[in-house]
Amino acid sequence: MAGGIGSRFWPVSRTGRPKQFLDILGVGKSLIRLTFERFLKLCPADNIYVLTNAAYRALVLEQLPEIRPEQVLGEPSRNNTAPCAAYAAFKLQGLNPDANLVLAPSDHIILKEDIFLENLRQALAFTAENAAICTLGIQPTRPDTGYGYIHFERESYQGVHKVRAFKEKPPLETARAYFESGEYLWNAGIFVFRAHTLLRAFERYAPEIHRILGAGAALYNTPEEEGFLAENYPKTPSISIDYAIMEKADNVFTIPSDIGWSDLGTWASLHAESPKDEGGNVVQSRLLLADNVSNCLIRAPGDKLLVLKDLDGYIVVDEGDVLLVYPKSKEQEIRKVTEEVQERFGERFS
Repeated sequence: MAGGIGSRFWPVSRTGRPKQFLDILGVGKSLIRLTFERFLKLCPADNIYVLTNAAYRALVLEQLPEIRPEQVLGEPSRNNTAPCAAYAAFKLQGLNPDANLVLAPSDHIILKEDIFLENLRQALAFTAENAAICTLGIQPTRPDTGYGYIHFERESYQGVHKVRAFKEKPPLETARAYFESGEYLWNAGIFVFRAHTLLRAFERYAPEIHRILGAGAALYNTPEEEGFLAENYPKTPSISIDYAIMEKADNVFTIPSDIGWSDLGTWASLHAESPKDEGGNVVQSRLLLADNVSNCLIRAPGDKLLVLKDLDGYIVVDEGDVLLVYPKSKEQEIRKVTEEVQERFGERFS
């Protein structure tokens, strides 16, 4: 899945080139490129499909030249993750009635790739033999209020646990109780299922999405697919797969996974996951003169000299036409800031 805007990474992530297409980590590769290379260890390039906004087709093909244009599934509107999952299931079931799929975000960090791939193979084997939807649940390392949680049964079958419930982002005291109980995992949004298993779930729990997209089942993988989608996809409800399916289905299972995962959703999460200097700063800037600067994330073009003094816990991002200097502790406000910027200054900076 590569259709999001990544507004919490503004001003680097913009509508025209969102974070999945950027070298956010400063390693010379974009997040979608890193994700693609990770999945090449699981399956050939021919089996990797990218769900993205139709406006990003060219960007996907530019960064992933190994795939064919027909492997880029262009959504004509942003309707959250449930419609895109249903679209993928309909399309790939048409190519292979027994298709067994991994649905994963394109912009996450996974440091322990070998364990990640082992967990996916375990999930794929389970869904191949069972009419189940399987998710990789992340072993929590702290009582975090920024993630959804998966409540799972302690007993397992070959390392796979039945899911009792999905819980939305909790307040701190609830998150602490979840963490201390040992019965909850973070929801990373990585799902494994056979196409027809997921479509049966849509038929039962999200019938409107199934009806709208299922009406074109005979047109997928034909020249008429794009026209059908352009007319009908925007009619689907805008809803996440968690709300539409996972919170309702009774055949959801999870594999507790310790894979060095981060959803890399915010500047603070990038700061947490990146190497730091002796002051606890993450520096993506070649020309920097800093005095008494600590716990900051600093990013600027290679030819821009930054001079900073007496800063603690700030995000400093120079993107050429926009300079952001913002307290790291208030980074959740950045999404609202981008809305205000768009309202006052138009689309130029969005």
